[in-house]
Amino acid sequence: MASSRSTAQQSSIVPNRMWSIGNSVNDWVENLSETKFAYLVLAPTLIIFGAIALWPIVFTFQTSMFADSFSQFRGGFVALENYVSILTGSRDPMLVRPFIDLSRPFQSVLPTTLIFTVVSVVFITALGFIQALVLNKTFRGRSVVRTAVLIPWAVPIVIQGMIFYLLFIPGGFGTQLLNDLGLVGPRPLSSSASTVGIVTLAAIWKRSAYVALIVLAGLQSIDEHLYDVARVAGASRWQQFRMITLPQAIPVLMIAMLLTSIGSMRIYGQIDAISNCSTMPSITCAVVGTFNGSLYGTASALAVLTAVLIGLVSLIYLGVLSRSRTGGF
Repeated sequence: MASSRSTAQQSSIVPNRMWSIGNSVNDWVENLSETKFAYLVLAPTLIIFGAIALWPIVFTFQTSMFADSFSQFRGGFVALENYVSILTGSRDPMLVRPFIDLSRPFQSVLPTTLIFTVVSVVFITALGFIQALVLNKTFRGRSVVRTAVLIPWAVPIVIQGMIFYLLFIPGGFGTQLLNDLGLVGPRPLSSSASTVGIVTLAAIWKRSAYVALIVLAGLQSIDEHLYDVARVAGASRWQQFRMITLPQAIPVLMIAMLLTSIGSMRIYGQIDAISNCSTMPSITCAVVGTFNGSLYGTASALAVLTAVLIGLVSLIYLGVLSRSRTGGF
């Protein structure tokens, strides 16, 4: 009888303790701020995706510390020798084109990538912003125009590449048009400078719609009462654009430029579909070429350098974006 009574008491103590712990956890969660609660909810997802993303980065960096070997996956440990060889040019014969050669900017990897990135980002952002301004207006057939603007973005890269390849082969419509204007020769895809221009044109045609979509979402979030007050105050359309639209759109524009810059620095599909990496070298082309040649140490070092470059550019954008939000831009 006594043993059964003690057993009943112990069984009642366990639920009570669990109930107490549950109440303590609930009280702790309720006392969290909105920001801390958001991080708590996102923590499992962040941990899983962080682990998935972190392991390839660590493995790639580890591989970049070993020499190339054709007989096995890794050769001997060489520390930072792969990076030094790439940056000093001693690894250029393995890259087909030199990594850094300022005397031939359109025939070396890093200058070509940076030139393409700067030019494409400027024109993509400008054209996308103009498209967003037009699509933000109310007019008949606006839904049809919006759909037409998004079509280039929906076209697969391979199909887009074939379109521009056929346009600029010898005798193609684009070749004849630009050749008559004196901008390209009869075989533009065999020239590095011409190929960079053609790939840039293809990137502008495709990605400006994506930027327009992002900026349009930002423009539609602007309070219309601001424009009403400006009109009552006698502000012209240019003044409304300069004082209301542009400041409100700058954060969205910076995000669009950041995404476009990242995509431009790691471009590969459009180059491969339109021409080839030997005609227009890029960092991603160098990574793919060395990896396919079983030069895993060099390929990993190039991949890490690409990640570092993208990280530096992202930090610059985020710094400017932070200044714009605090009124310092």
